[in-house]
Formats: sequence, structure tokens, C-alpha cells
Amino acid sequence: MSPAPANLTPRERLVVALDLPTAKEALAMADRLAGRVGMLKVGLELFCAEGPAFVKELQARVPVFLDLKLHDIPTTVRRALEVLLQLDPRLINVHAQGGPAMLEAAVEAVRAHRAAGGRTELLAVTVLTSLDREALAALGHAGRPEDLALAYAKLAQQAGCGGVVCSAWEAGSIREACGEAFHRLTPGIRPAGVATQDQARVMTPAQALKQGSTWLVVGRPITHAADPAAAAEGIVAEMEGR
Repeated sequence: MSPAPANLTPRERLVVALDLPTAKEALAMADRLAGRVGMLKVGLELFCAEGPAFVKELQARVPVFLDLKLHDIPTTVRRALEVLLQLDPRLINVHAQGGPAMLEAAVEAVRAHRAAGGRTELLAVTVLTSLDREALAALGHAGRPEDLALAYAKLAQQAGCGGVVCSAWEAGSIREACGEAFHRLTPGIRPAGVATQDQARVMTPAQALKQGSTWLVVGRPITHAADPAAAAEGIVAEMEGR
């Protein structure tokens, strides 16, 4: 099992999104951030550009959250995970919108991996932080983003997922409904005074921890800073209340 949230230090809670185009840039950033952050997030762009060998090299520096948001029929997702889990990332995710059967197939793959000595924890994506109520209405969801996120979180927990990816705005209600041990990774984290960019629902690091986030994902405020290591240390300090 992964550490309980209470046992994680602020530094361990900080996940940096490596939204960079090449392995060279990403590995250089990893070298600058090693020992200062808990995890590095590899998304679709970087994974498609550089592939599994790059992830292995990156994990020699810092644990990896493989953010691929798998969403397909159950058999395809399970088989894809069986391949990806050979990399043994710290976290990996699927879309809760895939439904109960897909989530259960994903859980089966991860449980088999952990039974064989792997460490990966499975998260389910609820509602993307780029989507607000108006955007969801255009997709046919008339309710509030937080209500939909909570429904997906309950579905993911019933299937056996270890937690969810959600906005910090939903972290508290999900913690209350699903328990402290059901982890909540929250993108859309912006230090005070930083532009929200393409995120619709954002929160500062200190606010996110107070709301119940387990892990906080920060990208450009660190990776595009003049001194990424100092930026990361500043966010950790903010999380510590300094």
C-alpha cells in the first residue's frame, strides 16, 4: 500500500507536470528538481514523443506519474495497462467515464502487478480541470462539475481504484464521501498571483491542502520559471505555511 496522506511530507505531495517536448529537456528538468519534489508527471505529448525507454530513464531520477488517461473498452485498457505497468510508475490513470467494467478491468491489471511486487497505484480521472459548468453543459451534463466528480469518485472506489484525479474544489467532498485513504490528486494548482492559463478551476497550494488534496500537480509555474528548483522550493514552503 502507498503511504497514508498523513505520512506524506509537503515535498512528497508535490507533483511537477513535465509538459516539455523532448526527453533532453525533460531529463534536464528532472536533474534540477530531483530531491525537491515527490513525483514528475509524464503526459501524452511527452510519452508519445519519447516512449517507454524515456520513462525508465526518468524514474532513475524521480518517481513518475504516468498521466495517459486511458479510456477504451475493458479488454483494451487492461492489455494496455499490462504493458505500461512493466515500467512500474508510481501512479497511472484511466478515465472514470469508461464505466464500471473498464475500471474493474484496470484494477485487475494493477492488482496483478502489485501482487508480483509492483508499486503502482491506479487513479481514475473524474472531471478535467479545464471544464467548467458551461463546458459540461455542452457535453450533455446539466449538473455542477463537483457533483459529477463525486459520482465518478464513488464509481472508481467501488471498482477498487486507489483514488482519483479531481479539482481541488472537489477534494473535500470526495474525502468526506470516500474516506481519507482514497487518494485525491489535484491538477490546476497555481501559486498566489500566477495566471490560471488554460485551467478553469484552480486553487493555490495552501488552499488545496486545506481542501483535502493528497498530491498537488504544478506545471508551468515551476518548469517555466527562471529557476525551477527555487520555484519548487517556494511552493513547498507555501504548503508548509512558511
